[in-house]
Amino acid sequence: NYATGPVGTGLSETSGAPAPSSGSAAPSTSAGASSASSTPYGELIELETGFRTHTCGALRITDVGSRVTLSGWVQQARDMNHFAFVDLRDRHGITQCVFLNEKDGDAASLARYEAAKKLGREFVLKVQGKVVERSNKNKQRATGDIEVLVDSLEVITESLTPPFLIQDKTDGGETVRMEFRYLDIRRAPIAQALILRNNVTRIVREHLNGRGFVEIETPVLIKSTPEGARDFVVPSRMNPGQFYALPQSPQTFKQILMVAGMDRYFQIVKCFRDEELRADRQPEFTQVDCELSFVTQDDVLRVFEGLARDLFRQTKGVDLPPFPRMPWSQAMDEYGIDKPDLRFGMKLREITHLAKGKDFKVFDEAEYVGAICCPGVGNWSTKQVKNLEKTCTGEQVGAPGLVWVKVKSLKEGAVDLDSSAKKFFGAEDLKKWADACEAAEGDLICVFWGPKLKAQTALGKFRHLMGTDLGLRDKGFSALWVVDFPLLEWDEDDERYVAMHHPFTSCKPEDTPLMDTDPGKVRANAYDMVINGVEVGGGSIRIHDRAMQSKLFSLLGFTEEEAKAQFGFLLSAFEYGAPPHGGLAFGLDRMCTIIGGGTSIRDYIAFPKNNQGRDVMINAPSSLTPSQLAELSINTTVKAADALPSS
Repeated sequence: NYATGPVGTGLSETSGAPAPSSGSAAPSTSAGASSASSTPYGELIELETGFRTHTCGALRITDVGSRVTLSGWVQQARDMNHFAFVDLRDRHGITQCVFLNEKDGDAASLARYEAAKKLGREFVLKVQGKVVERSNKNKQRATGDIEVLVDSLEVITESLTPPFLIQDKTDGGETVRMEFRYLDIRRAPIAQALILRNNVTRIVREHLNGRGFVEIETPVLIKSTPEGARDFVVPSRMNPGQFYALPQSPQTFKQILMVAGMDRYFQIVKCFRDEELRADRQPEFTQVDCELSFVTQDDVLRVFEGLARDLFRQTKGVDLPPFPRMPWSQAMDEYGIDKPDLRFGMKLREITHLAKGKDFKVFDEAEYVGAICCPGVGNWSTKQVKNLEKTCTGEQVGAPGLVWVKVKSLKEGAVDLDSSAKKFFGAEDLKKWADACEAAEGDLICVFWGPKLKAQTALGKFRHLMGTDLGLRDKGFSALWVVDFPLLEWDEDDERYVAMHHPFTSCKPEDTPLMDTDPGKVRANAYDMVINGVEVGGGSIRIHDRAMQSKLFSLLGFTEEEAKAQFGFLLSAFEYGAPPHGGLAFGLDRMCTIIGGGTSIRDYIAFPKNNQGRDVMINAPSSLTPSQLAELSINTTVKAADALPSS
């Protein structure tokens, strides 16, 4: 969509971005005039260089008669016998260039025409010529009213034939596109995604700078801690046998900055986590990290809700309504997930009281029985329902099984309900289920069971999956705050409490007595921002009292010595007057993906890793030489040949 986007923004009108103003292209009408484009903020940017007077997306009908110089890549070249067309492309758009042959021109024209016929895809050109009106206009292209009649052609560099088509819908698979990422970025969807990311970061900086925040960088080489995901570690040559860790977040540093009196801090920072990857997760990612002093939870939510609404207003032209606040317990009871997508219904319904006592063993022995009503799929075939059962018991959902009810008729005196458990439940029983789920004729009721939290979680995953499959999640935006999370959760394997967020999160003041009597019921002073069923960011009001921090470390299984060894610097800082403070970090990659309507954060990262954590363009990670390993005082048990990536 190079052709339809506002010049210089990389945003397509068809993608939902605000329509450009009449000044978005700012074309010139004189031969010596320069190329200027407007940004989404209105100011003009100068783009004229020694290689061009205009970008390939700047020329309009008002430029007819001007002499121009363009530079860019060959999108395609077409020989029409009497003349040749060359579509010249840069980041800003595409302009059609015309080369005449001798029947319509002179000998020099013939030479240019012959040269144009030999141009290959992605050759880099500099052309000069006169802007003329097109007889056959292209309404799908911003420059479609004009073309350039070329009188000077310079081939700057030639190109090999690209391994895939450089166009919106390409024939290249993800692996080859990541290997040749520099070619993939030439495609409009990827270029626009990166430009959108640039616009988002600029809005973030302007918004926070305008509210008293100070941008401060924190260290990248830090201390490894046992909590959270695995650390990426870096050996220290000057300290043999010791290692730095790359930060999973700047958590402790931003808290120390609050102790240092900086009051309002932010940075757009790289973070690193060695964890399993998927479409919305990368080993290195970027977050907008913020911390504030002398604030309550309401203060933090107000500031960052304002930032999120500003982002959507400026990038999408969308005014999000005020974000509702939903307790974690309500989210789990009604949606089975702590990041619910509120764009569609399909709420969970507990039917434990309706399902027990019918000699159906799995229900009678279950702590919880929950149902969800899928609209309009009650007429699915037996094969489709069987496939649905496989989905429910697979890794995506993780349910122990599926009991289904097809709602065929609810008419009085003609109730017709079919079920995989009809041996145990009669029509009257199933009708109660349908009533509880507010089901309608043609719906399919799906029932899960088991330990309450586990069954709810499976239902929540299933709800999101079905919402996607039924096309209920592909339009609009819905944002909310999820609040009042549990402070702690019990780890069955390690038989100890672990922090649901991180060990610096404070509890609700009214729950403080429960820290000694029933830690599992303590609510955290924590919050997550959720947009369209995606956790975009989260944060908490932090502990600022050393005694409370020590108590939480103790509940998490840290001895006093271990806590001091891992976090002594933070505990020491708390001895010198720590202010009440809290903050939030949101994932820049995820936010851009949501705003841009993408499906993978990889499209919004210039040089992403694949699902194995590899950068296939530069072939990283890679082995070190024996001398490098010796210099670092480390060795590896993996043989060099075994460490090579598979082809």
